[in-house]
Amino acid sequence: MSSIKTALIAGATGLVGSSLLQQLLKTNYYSKIIVLVRKPIAVEDSRVLQLVVDYDKLENYAAQIIADDVYCTLGTTIKKAGSKEAFKKVDYEYPLVLGKIAKQNGAQKFLIVTALGSDVKSPIFYNKVKGEIENELKSLQFSNLFIFQPSLLVGDRQENRLGEKVAIVASKVFNHLLFGSLKKYRSINIEAVAFGMIRAARHFQEKIRVIISDEIQEIYNHNQPNNK
Repeated sequence: MSSIKTALIAGATGLVGSSLLQQLLKTNYYSKIIVLVRKPIAVEDSRVLQLVVDYDKLENYAAQIIADDVYCTLGTTIKKAGSKEAFKKVDYEYPLVLGKIAKQNGAQKFLIVTALGSDVKSPIFYNKVKGEIENELKSLQFSNLFIFQPSLLVGDRQENRLGEKVAIVASKVFNHLLFGSLKKYRSINIEAVAFGMIRAARHFQEKIRVIISDEIQEIYNHNQPNNK
């Protein structure tokens, strides 16, 4: 039986966002899925409403940003963005504006992907910005806020990032050496992160919950058919 709930995805063309959309389309949990995109994407499903937006003017689309559950998978790198300022716009400003609009329009759940090591006090700019957006979203007082902090993401990337490719290959070698408190540093597949977000939206009840990489992996592993 289909739900009458509406989901909204920001970042549906990205690594986690694209997997999230594909997984949602395989369920009947949402009767409508709004995707915020910069240009139309190829998807054939009557439940999907593509909203082409300019993220720098997100307030102009506020009347259409109405959903029960909001999934934010926006993210970039300083290298790709071109500067620290441009990076912060994507990873901090856009999610914050989205969160404020969504909250004002009655969204109950907000789910966001940040990063392992997010901390406002971090000397690493990337981690500091991630920590800042987490804190800002906490202050918005959603009924449920779920923050996902994955380690190195493994999946099919459109960009050719040599450094990340090397890291991914290395992680496959060293993952099995990371145990106990070090398990959280294992690389994680994008499907596991997307699955964990959906699982949280459907079943978790905490007002605020931070879910780090190894827990995300455990959620995914525990709910696979061969583990039931």
